[in-house]
Amino acid sequence: MPVILETHGLTAFYGDFQALFGIDLTVNRGEVIALIGSNGAGKSTFLKALAALLRAPAQQIVYKGEPVGGMAAARIVGKGIALVPEGRRLFASLSVEENLMLGAYCSRPGRWSLDTVYALFPVLKKRRHHPATALSGGQQQMVALGRALMSNPELLMCDELSLGLAPVIVREIYAALPSIVADGMSAIVVEQDVQLARRVSKRFYCFQEGRVSLSGASAEVSDEAITQAYFGAVS
Repeated sequence: MPVILETHGLTAFYGDFQALFGIDLTVNRGEVIALIGSNGAGKSTFLKALAALLRAPAQQIVYKGEPVGGMAAARIVGKGIALVPEGRRLFASLSVEENLMLGAYCSRPGRWSLDTVYALFPVLKKRRHHPATALSGGQQQMVALGRALMSNPELLMCDELSLGLAPVIVREIYAALPSIVADGMSAIVVEQDVQLARRVSKRFYCFQEGRVSLSGASAEVSDEAITQAYFGAVS
C-alpha cells in the first residue's frame, strides 16, 4: 500500500523542553496504526506536531509526498489531516450541530456530512440542538469525532478516545471505526489500553520518553516484548 504519511527524525519542543527525539514513523493508505505508551511518553505531542499545533521542520513531516512540517494548522486540515483532541475540546456556547458544522469549514469533498455523521451516531441527531457540553461524556466524544469527520480527512488522528468513558461506551465508539475507515481512510489511534489498541490496529508504535521503543504488527508482537518496551528504560 502507498505511504500517506511519514516522519523523519521528528523532534518537538515545549519552549526549551524537548519532548520528541527523532521519531521515524509511517502510515500507509487505508491503515490504522496505534500509538501506545504511558502518560508523558510523547504520544499526544506527536499528534500535535502532525496537526501543526507544535512547529516542526518541513522535511520532518511528509504527507502524500509533500513536506508539511511547519504549515499553519488550518492548511493541514485543508490537506486532509484531522485531529480528535484529547479532552474533546468542544465549544460550550454552541449546539451539537454547530460544533459539527465547524468541522466542515474547509469544504473538502467527501462522504462525510451531517447526514452521514448522524447515521453513524444516531443519538447526536436526536440531541442536535442541545448544547454540546450538556451531553454525556460518550456523546461528547461522538461529537468530537463527528466534527473531525466533517472535514472529510484522509488521515484521522484520535487522541485517547476512551479517556474517562465507561467500557460499554468505549466499545460503541470503537465499533464505529471499521465503517469510518472503510473507504480507504487512514487513522492513527492513541490509546492507553494496549489490548484495545492492538485489536483495532494493524501496526503499533510504542513510545517511551519521547522515543519509539518498539514497533511491529499488532497481532504478532508478544505481550512480554510490549511490556518491556512500555515500562523499560530507553537506552
